[in-house]
Amino acid sequence: MRCPLFAVAVLVVAACLLGSEASRADEPALLAPVECRVESEIFVGDGKEPVSRSLVLLKDRVAWDFLPPAKVNDEGHAAEAEEFVLHDPDRERVVLVDVKRNVKTTIATKSLSQLSASLASWARKADDEVVRWAGGSDFTDGFDSQEGAIELHGPKVRYAVAFDEAPSPEAAAAYRKFADSAILLKALMQPGGLPPFPRIAINEKVAAAGGIPREVSLEIDSSRAGEALAASGIKMTGKRLRSVHKLHPRWIESDRRRVEAASARIAVAREVPLAEYARKLQ
Repeated sequence: MRCPLFAVAVLVVAACLLGSEASRADEPALLAPVECRVESEIFVGDGKEPVSRSLVLLKDRVAWDFLPPAKVNDEGHAAEAEEFVLHDPDRERVVLVDVKRNVKTTIATKSLSQLSASLASWARKADDEVVRWAGGSDFTDGFDSQEGAIELHGPKVRYAVAFDEAPSPEAAAAYRKFADSAILLKALMQPGGLPPFPRIAINEKVAAAGGIPREVSLEIDSSRAGEALAASGIKMTGKRLRSVHKLHPRWIESDRRRVEAASARIAVAREVPLAEYARKLQ
């Protein structure tokens, strides 16, 4: 069942796209180039097989998120992913591309920021205590940090994150920017789950420690657990969701071909409004 917040989110984004673009806040200059890849798998409960896979390719501030990752054929050429997302903060945009339908939609990063404010306001008035907690702005009292690991506790909720040192502070910052953007995008495209603010707070702490997550575990004893997974098309078989991330400090040759193919696809895909792009999710 689609959450009514989806309609609100679409209207928020549409209004932002029609409005004038605000100037991007000043960001620190990159002191070192960034080029790394992160392979991710999501597991439900004690499942041994992943229910979802993705591949993120970071190049300086830009991130390409392939869902699922494109494969390499026998000739060594990268096949196209069924769907991918370009997170392009320098151009203040996120571009979603559905390869099968050959369509794309563009969302201004300002729109995601405004969605964040709308989500927080909605969550803090919710009846569900877990949702109210997740809509908060300060999770300081719930954090427990150790070397290479962070936990965040809330009512009926526990996040546990293990992380590895990033290839550089710039890589840690770039991954955090991507991760924040990706989780806000998910809240827009797949509403009805746990608000994204606890994970955003975790991302900040991991990046401040110079890390990139290796494993993220979410345990939740709430109806929101099933709703969050159902919104993503995942059948809930337990109260634990776990993502495993493998960091590689550099691209491989097939990654470059993959990005070249994705860039070419963006150029030819038909631009459609967000609501039309999202119909496949309903």
